[in-house]
Amino acid sequence: MKRIFILSVLLTSCSWQSATPPEEIAVPEKIEQAIETFPSEISIPYFAKMRLEGTEFTLGDALAKNSSYTRYSITYKSNGLLISGILNIPTGDGPFPLFVLNHGYINPDVYTNGRGLKREQDYLAKQGYAVLHSDYRGHAFSDPSPLPDDHAIYDAGLEYSMDVLNGIRALQTADFPQIDTENISMLGHSLGGGVTMNIAVAYPDVVDRIILYAPVHTDAWENFHRWRDKREEGTLTTDTIGTRASDPQFWDAISSLAYLENLTAPVLLFQGTNDSDVPKEWSDFLAAKLESLGKDITYVIYEGEKHEFIPKWNDFMKQAVNF
Repeated sequence: MKRIFILSVLLTSCSWQSATPPEEIAVPEKIEQAIETFPSEISIPYFAKMRLEGTEFTLGDALAKNSSYTRYSITYKSNGLLISGILNIPTGDGPFPLFVLNHGYINPDVYTNGRGLKREQDYLAKQGYAVLHSDYRGHAFSDPSPLPDDHAIYDAGLEYSMDVLNGIRALQTADFPQIDTENISMLGHSLGGGVTMNIAVAYPDVVDRIILYAPVHTDAWENFHRWRDKREEGTLTTDTIGTRASDPQFWDAISSLAYLENLTAPVLLFQGTNDSDVPKEWSDFLAAKLESLGKDITYVIYEGEKHEFIPKWNDFMKQAVNF
């Protein structure tokens, strides 16, 4: 009760609910409820059942054009928040299959529209894919998180996952005849890998193929402990929520690791051995875990590659397209 009381004081405009232990949860039926700009319960199961609306997909200015594709700025509404991004549409009639790209962590103070995974955006569009890349909330022209103070909140990318999923829904509603929005691949790099896995386990019917590029851990505590716990807001989070040892139910409930059984899409996982950001052991763990669950997993290890591939990048992209 103490934890719930402290959080309700910090969040003021949000009601906080304690997460149910993952062993007691199946992905629930969707329920009619108010639209929330921030989930009132931070958990994968709540994300799986909350009301999500992606609307008002708007094609903006053409940012660039070549013989293969045109790059557009885009905006849409994600549960009422304005989200920006880019959309690459190949030249021709289509319909072109959709590739959704989720970028890794970039400081919002320096982030610009469509930044992150630009090499991949270009390559995939030239291969005949429509490419959707959302700017997470608080990035580029996107509205910020509605929370008055999120320093004590660690949501393991669930806010970003809401915006990416709503981007797909908004694009589907917009009904561009040259884009096949029922044939979807999703690629996530680093933090974007965590966003990808949140969507994959909570909404397994949305994405047909998953490509993970040096992804963060599927255990949210491992990511928190490696990065955020070392900052001031990390101490606030552990003081408010607790550690994995003191509140394992909370940390399990925000970790895609606890719900990997829900995964239905095949996974192509890439990892470099010289990655100083994401330890190779994390990808080793995920590959072994998915294999033990009988999931369709292909694991590619690049000797000497760092967090962003260089010598093996062309091979990485060829394998992604052939997947």
